[in-house]
Amino acid sequence: MSVFTPLERHELEAFLAPYRLGRLRDFQGIVAGTENSNFFVSLEQGEYVLTLVERGPVQDLPFFIELLEVLHQARLPVPYALPTAEGEALRSLAGKPALLQPRLPGKHVTAANAAHCAEVGRLLARIHLATRERILERPSDRGLDWMQREGPSLALRLPEEQLPLLRDGLAEIAELRTKILALPKANLHADLFRDNVLFEGSHLTGVIDFYNACSGPMLYDVAIAVNDWCSHPNGELDQTRSEALLAAYSSLRRFTPAEAELWQPMLRIACLRFWLSRLIAAQAFAGQDVLIKNPEEFCRLLAARRQAHSALPFAL
Repeated sequence: MSVFTPLERHELEAFLAPYRLGRLRDFQGIVAGTENSNFFVSLEQGEYVLTLVERGPVQDLPFFIELLEVLHQARLPVPYALPTAEGEALRSLAGKPALLQPRLPGKHVTAANAAHCAEVGRLLARIHLATRERILERPSDRGLDWMQREGPSLALRLPEEQLPLLRDGLAEIAELRTKILALPKANLHADLFRDNVLFEGSHLTGVIDFYNACSGPMLYDVAIAVNDWCSHPNGELDQTRSEALLAAYSSLRRFTPAEAELWQPMLRIACLRFWLSRLIAAQAFAGQDVLIKNPEEFCRLLAARRQAHSALPFAL
């Protein structure tokens, strides 16, 4: 179970009192977390999610709170931080930074179709459009520099047959770095996987887990989403789903020629990022009762992207 910090009912009741949302009815830990402790909290006035931030720089929490408020004001379905009656949004519980947020309706989809992917494309474009004119600056802590720094040490633990994938990926980053950093920017979700999006039927009702959010090239965010939402189990891209996602995105924000040029390399770089981070997590939490996502999934995706033929819709 991925609740790193268990809570007692009495300490949760004391924490919740300043919100003035009524008595605590029930709470339960959310088992799907991989980085933070999350709880479903049922109060008299509604359903909420409590997050205890377990890792990462605490100084970045005001960035996440401000970004979610910007997106909430843009009418996007995001879990913005609720303030207490005294206006305090970032608090402490059990010695950890703590946020209380509305629980969004819907559930995750495991078998995405073209309609789901189109909804994801539109959502991603709306996030980018809401922030590109006034970007909240936060470099990714899993960006290009991190990949080039961590990749060589991880190579020492990889099977021989996987080494060319890693070496080629790192070489591609070094070659294209300047062009990538010159791409159009906005604030990014940077982790828009199926387990971070909620649906009711084919209608998107919520997007959660912004703790990887950063500022950076919008194309990178699109590549992350396409890799997860539009891939077959063997790693190959599903053309119908990828075209639906990209067309829906481009109906709100047109891709540029520079983005079209870097699209296929960006798909590979997005694969490399999650392959490396999952390798690190698998080593760090081996033998612990923590949800660990399989690094081999992104090894397969990266291998498949070497021969992918995906193209962006017409760029202006």
